[in-house]
Amino acid sequence: MLPEVRWDFDPQRAVAALWRVVFIGSDDWQAGRGLPDAASERRCTDLREQQLFRAKDGEVLALYGCREGGEHLLLVGLGDAPRARQWRQGAAKAVACLRERQCKQWCFELAPGAAPDCVAWILDGCLLELYRFDHYRHDVEQKLPASVTIHLLSPSLPEDELESMARQRLVIAQGVALARDLVNEPSNVKTPAYLAQQAWDLAAELGLKATILGPAALKEQGFGALLAVAQGSAQPPRLIVLEYGGGEQDEAPLALVGKGVTFDSGGISLKPGENMDQMKMDMAGGAVVLAVLQTAARLKLPVNLIGVVPAVENMPSGQATRPGDIVMALSGRSIEILNTDAEGRLILADALHWAAQKKPRAIIDLATLTGACIIALGHHAAAVLGSDEGLLKVLQEAGERCGERLWPLPLFEDYREQLKSKVADLKNIGGKAAGTITAAAFLSHFVADCPWAHLDIAGTAWEEQGKPGQPAGATGFGVRLLVDYLLEQASR
Repeated sequence: MLPEVRWDFDPQRAVAALWRVVFIGSDDWQAGRGLPDAASERRCTDLREQQLFRAKDGEVLALYGCREGGEHLLLVGLGDAPRARQWRQGAAKAVACLRERQCKQWCFELAPGAAPDCVAWILDGCLLELYRFDHYRHDVEQKLPASVTIHLLSPSLPEDELESMARQRLVIAQGVALARDLVNEPSNVKTPAYLAQQAWDLAAELGLKATILGPAALKEQGFGALLAVAQGSAQPPRLIVLEYGGGEQDEAPLALVGKGVTFDSGGISLKPGENMDQMKMDMAGGAVVLAVLQTAARLKLPVNLIGVVPAVENMPSGQATRPGDIVMALSGRSIEILNTDAEGRLILADALHWAAQKKPRAIIDLATLTGACIIALGHHAAAVLGSDEGLLKVLQEAGERCGERLWPLPLFEDYREQLKSKVADLKNIGGKAAGTITAAAFLSHFVADCPWAHLDIAGTAWEEQGKPGQPAGATGFGVRLLVDYLLEQASR
């Protein structure tokens, strides 16, 4: 969750912050440019000559009492030719330093001529670093106050533009925080019913339309693949649907579909015990969908959205689906289940078919779907595959802008051959080869002829160690990417 954030854009009140954060590239540092005043420059002359600070990427230096009036200076190095990543991570590191000093007011100062994008990048890094999930801990020293005041000084932008940008970035960060909160929540709390309740609450708060299907309705309508995954658990499944109508009434919606496995034991095909606790994050795609609907509604984006989250728990029991079972999906296709740990594609099959029946202009799904994606791309990018090259391209561009990278993998017709079953229409795994691709090939059978993109976020949804702007745990990967995509579409 985030603390309460207040904004102030008045230079006269910024001195109350005591700490002023200044971002500086290595070229400007060596040339003696970029410092806010003569007092700061005098203090920094020896540092520069002795090369005690070089303004390298990620370098941070605290200078106490170096400004007139006793203000402290925090220098944040951006390195050579700084881009978005350097600005975001620099802001996050600055917040971490100030938080350690128990500061409740922070001032970020940009040099004259700084581009508006730099302001947005600073805000992103600052707000993402503010996130913490520690409300179950009673022994932790509270590093974050209940509220913080951020003074933002940018001579290049008028106050009304700064205020508008700050509000936008805060709303987006709150969306990321929601996704992180949902994923970090333990699975004894975060059941399918819990996710459904969160959706109801969002709908009530934001005026969204909510539809929740329980076990009886799912059975009546024929969600056979989804129910097959859920039947081993004592927790009943849900199909969660949220609708936001910010566009024209007759405009086809964009459908977002997110995998919502609230805990994945692997079922009868039981996972190894090591790191199984992290399988509470197997609903990260669903969390992103709920967060994007919240963000779009709060920003009043001019778009129509349908968010679909099939929510189940995958557990082994006497009622669980067995390897070798055949189930009938909502689409009417029969599926031979050879591995019950390939469950995400089963619930997505029914959810994608349901979404495709709504005739959306495109479908984007997000899922922590395959371990093979981590083998292929590690934790630095998510895989993107699909049926529409134009859609894949604009999603990649959005990922580059916001720092949530996507990398394309092929989806040749040949990969479908690996999914042919001798006893059913499809089997749910295609063997060891090209596991991420064959999983996407399986999903492609259920999107009809709708433009479709699949994001496998298995390697990017969870951070093991923590890094600037990202504490250990859930990342919220996909929220900023999809909101950036929607903002770009709205600006055309």
